[in-house]
Amino acid sequence: MARFLAETVVALHFTVLAFLFVGGFLAWRWRWVIYPHLALGAWAILSIVTPTVCPLTVWENYFRELAGMPVLETGFIDHYIDGVWYPESASTLVQLVLGALVLASWAGFYAGGRAARRLSHG
Repeated sequence: MARFLAETVVALHFTVLAFLFVGGFLAWRWRWVIYPHLALGAWAILSIVTPTVCPLTVWENYFRELAGMPVLETGFIDHYIDGVWYPESASTLVQLVLGALVLASWAGFYAGGRAARRLSHG
């Protein structure tokens, strides 16, 4: 059961990461989504600029330990993504591109809200 829970946390972590990249675009359709997305964006920035440990990584390590599996020696990104999906040397570039994607989604959200207000007042 502990192994299943560790793997479930990994899946949840990937889901949260996917939401980080597309949540701003989802907010174009469902405007309330912007609030959890902004919170997640703030968390992402905090985790990049400070040595913060994600609670999901803590949970995964807890369940891995219960299952007799080795705990992650690095964070989730370092273990599952960096050097796996792209070369580690591209980490900064990938962060910048994905950050630009998130900022573009926020800009679109803002522009869409302004356009909707103009239409409702005009």
